[in-house]
Amino acid sequence: MDTDERRREILEIARRDGSVEVTALAGKLTVAKETVRRDLHVLEEHGLVRRTHGGAYPVESAGFETTLAVRTTRLVPQKSRIGAAAADLLGDAETVFVDEGFTPQLVAEALPRDRSLTVVTASLAVATTLADAEKIAVLLLGGRVRGSTMATVDHWTTRMLSEFVIDLAYVGANGISREYGLTTPDPAVSEVKAQAVRSARRRVFAGIHTKFGAVSFCRFAEVGDFEAIVTDAGLPSAEAQRYSLLGPQVIRV
Repeated sequence: MDTDERRREILEIARRDGSVEVTALAGKLTVAKETVRRDLHVLEEHGLVRRTHGGAYPVESAGFETTLAVRTTRLVPQKSRIGAAAADLLGDAETVFVDEGFTPQLVAEALPRDRSLTVVTASLAVATTLADAEKIAVLLLGGRVRGSTMATVDHWTTRMLSEFVIDLAYVGANGISREYGLTTPDPAVSEVKAQAVRSARRRVFAGIHTKFGAVSFCRFAEVGDFEAIVTDAGLPSAEAQRYSLLGPQVIRV
């Protein structure tokens, strides 16, 4: 196995398993740990993985995106705290957009059930979560359903969404960076997110710390478009401060 083949194998394992460890890869590929570290460094330079202590995890891109089912198994306690903290920012909003994805789904679960709300969403999971709440009216945006995320996309979705003026949008992303803003791998998903940002008076980004610094294929918003960023304490305080200088309040939970 030459160097390029080895790096492709490492990337394939990372995408299949969700993460890789240097020691395990060295044993599996019969190479030195330092060789694996060099390979991970190169893959990170190419934007394909993000390094962690002792390993790495894959970055979502135009050619790779984790499914909703996989997202529901990773960093769940942190995502639950993020969802609850984001829901606390509801204020006096009466109409709310909730994005696709597992963390926005947890935001939906944390929304108050004792007051009248209208929730607009492209996510079948979010709609199902709120369907039995007596005081919450759910508007599910029509369109083509993406099986990997169980959410609707394409012109039907964006056209319907463009007809609304929404008090508050809870938005997720596959990556957020100070240089490139908020990104997602799929152009169809990007269009829905961009329309949500345009349609909302207030916007909150809710996402786990591993999203920060990651850059995907399609940019749909700038960091400064948001009044608040809600993430977990895995994002260093110094980095949170850098994001806050672009405009939003950064809340770490």
